[in-house]
Amino acid sequence: MSTLPTFTTLGAGPTVLMLHGVGGGHLAFAPQVESLASSGYRAVAWDMPGYGRSAPIEPYTFKGLAESCITLIESLRCENVVLLGHSMGGMVAQEVVARRPHLVSRLVLCGTSAAFGEPDGEWQRQFIAQRTAALNEGQTMAQLAEKLVPQMVGPGSLPEGVRLATHCMSQVNPSTYRRALEAMLTFDRRANLPQIHVPTLLVAGEHDRNAPPALMKKMAKAIIGSTYLELPGIGHLQNLEAPDEFDAAVLNFLALPRQLLH
Repeated sequence: MSTLPTFTTLGAGPTVLMLHGVGGGHLAFAPQVESLASSGYRAVAWDMPGYGRSAPIEPYTFKGLAESCITLIESLRCENVVLLGHSMGGMVAQEVVARRPHLVSRLVLCGTSAAFGEPDGEWQRQFIAQRTAALNEGQTMAQLAEKLVPQMVGPGSLPEGVRLATHCMSQVNPSTYRRALEAMLTFDRRANLPQIHVPTLLVAGEHDRNAPPALMKKMAKAIIGSTYLELPGIGHLQNLEAPDEFDAAVLNFLALPRQLLH
């Protein structure tokens, strides 16, 4: 039995559950929680296991993360849920849909991919090395965030959003951060993309180097009837870099009648 992860919630109506990335936490969706709640939704943002006050899981795998997310969905007592996942959270969302498709009514995938690549690949090793080098040298997560976040955003990013992203990353437990990065290397749900039968919105940032638009367009083609949207001037942290544009895109997608999306 999975331990219930901690989460924040605001508003009433259809439930939208937001899943953050490797450098995030529930606060990474603060603008969206407010926007969705004021637009007639129950906005829920979790702390992934090992983040915030959520207990870590052992082993730290996508199976375990998905089970933790499913436990949360079931505890929310909603018929179904809209899953909105950013980066690693988008991977968790894909894992949940693959395992329990009937729980999910719609899917929003932002700055994410269907596979991170082979664990023994050179690019993957370099990615891990780049993301952990500062920690290996004795620096803190706050120092790491100050260095990494500016590299992830686009030229059109909102300064306040970049500051919030930096704050969120500075709060991440370094041990959890390492384990989450290692787990990402194992993720591959490419074969399941054609099996996703719920309305799906994919949001890419023009300047996202972690999940480039070309990669997300390829995902969109594999998910039948999905909608692809690209935010100009924006990098990897779309919902914080351009919260107004991002929220408008999500709300427009949620407002569309289901029959128009397929």
